[in-house]
Amino acid sequence: MSDSSHRRVVITGMGVVCPLGLSLEDLWAGLIEGKSAVVPLESFPVGGIPLKHAAEARGFTGEIENFGPLDGERKKAIRKGLKVMCRESQMAVAAAQRALHDCGIAPDQHRPERFGCVFGSDYMLTLPEDFTASVAACRGPDGRFEFDRWAADGMPLLNPLWLLKYLPNMPASHIAIYNDLRGPSNSLTLREASGHLAIGEATVTIQRGAADVMLAGSTGTRVHPMKTVHALQSEQVALGDDDPSRWSRPFDKARKGMVLGEGAAVLVLEELGHAQARGARIYGEILGHAARHSSDAAGVGVKRRSLALAMQRALGMASIEPKAVSHIHAHGLSTVAGDRDEAAALHAVFGEAAASIPTVAAKGHFGNLGAGSGVVECVASVLAMRHGSLFPLLNHSTPDPECRIRAAQAGDPAGGVFISSSVTPQGQAGSVVIRSWSLEA
Repeated sequence: MSDSSHRRVVITGMGVVCPLGLSLEDLWAGLIEGKSAVVPLESFPVGGIPLKHAAEARGFTGEIENFGPLDGERKKAIRKGLKVMCRESQMAVAAAQRALHDCGIAPDQHRPERFGCVFGSDYMLTLPEDFTASVAACRGPDGRFEFDRWAADGMPLLNPLWLLKYLPNMPASHIAIYNDLRGPSNSLTLREASGHLAIGEATVTIQRGAADVMLAGSTGTRVHPMKTVHALQSEQVALGDDDPSRWSRPFDKARKGMVLGEGAAVLVLEELGHAQARGARIYGEILGHAARHSSDAAGVGVKRRSLALAMQRALGMASIEPKAVSHIHAHGLSTVAGDRDEAAALHAVFGEAAASIPTVAAKGHFGNLGAGSGVVECVASVLAMRHGSLFPLLNHSTPDPECRIRAAQAGDPAGGVFISSSVTPQGQAGSVVIRSWSLEA
């Protein structure tokens, strides 16, 4: 085992489930072609709400074929377990299985007790139909819900395994069980910041010598009847009668709110010596990571400060100067205040270089995937470094004087080092710095 102070952590596998598709090839093609994944919303009836379009992961139907190549035993186990997984858990498992296949690690190439999993998620909410029959059984002659009938008439109609579908620790649990991962395991529920924080914790777990391989992932959705209503009530969501493919426009002067989406992604992180010993293909190296929080007395996030602190710490851990960053993968939520605050944070960290370093934000293609966003965006930037060029900052056509960033164009060099960040409305921020392995090779 390597000395923990010198244990380097590299990326040896990646898997995605997102509105642009279910493979790395689908994701990259959609990004480089400037494709918008915003489509008419079909997941649930939208007659009672003003939102009619979102970025659904339509390629993911929950069928076993969505989970990538599987051996017979694993296929049987996952198919059996689908009934106790909500959609977020299903997407998480699918992304994990795809990442494991991508990394090519065989059972005899690792010790189960040294292979773990850290997974991030949103808060998970039940679907209304899970309670429909129970509530209907408790209505009186006047149609009102009678609480005193719930225990006798309502609860017996609930699925006994209902709760298991919505526990936020279930993605990590399912993934560990299906793949016999007996190493350190944890679950984080920090909304949009969950993915970056999962990468950070998995990295530290390997560096301190507690594991040799870790799955770091996140899954989330804002395309859910209850979460959609919550977003419409508490956040700036893009609406209107114009072209929905133009709605998500990070840092553009005409931006009017975020687009709601869903997705999941997983990185296989591995100690360098362990990866080299098995001849693994290496995508990149985790150089730095950080988590920071800032909020005011009312509990409202001070996103400008928390993002700046997270980026500063991540760059410090990576021991690189801000000007050495090749491209920035911004949170880029496309809200008026959010993008303005993020641009200010970038200038606080990068100075005038913030206006010259190419900036991308995959949310321009598929909106806010909730907790799934962060890792999907890291995968997007790793692919850009591997291909040698950036995808465009979609829909950025009119620069905003309050958001002085350098919008990436298709074909801009991706370079060898990027920083990716995320932040929640409550001010929890995460940031990671990743270097292309081609620089090392």
